[in-house]
Amino acid sequence: QVQLVESGGGLVQAGGSLRLSCVASGSIYSINVMAWYRRVPGRQRELVVTITSGGRGNYARSVLGRFTISRANAKNTVYLQMNSLKPNNTTVYYCNVDAADESDYWGQGTHVTVSS
Repeated sequence: QVQLVESGGGLVQAGGSLRLSCVASGSIYSINVMAWYRRVPGRQRELVVTITSGGRGNYARSVLGRFTISRANAKNTVYLQMNSLKPNNTTVYYCNVDAADESDYWGQGTHVTVSS
């Protein structure tokens, strides 16, 4: 059984910062790409950013320059540093992991609320 546990969400004022974390545990094969998605109206989830096992990030244009993804491979952990947050960043953020055996896993989501 593989579990992804996210943390770090919460309430912050506009312009503030939050750091999300996601830890993968259980019988998970070697992890390839890790990613953060978020819930958006009209779509189930929108891709925010991905990171390869080598540490290369690929960002959605809307977060480029404000969000930074990183990972600790030895800990099966991925982070999302979110700076200069805006009220329209308010939503649920989900962690996603693609394993080398092509398995795909999701976290339960963590709520981020940005007040104006």
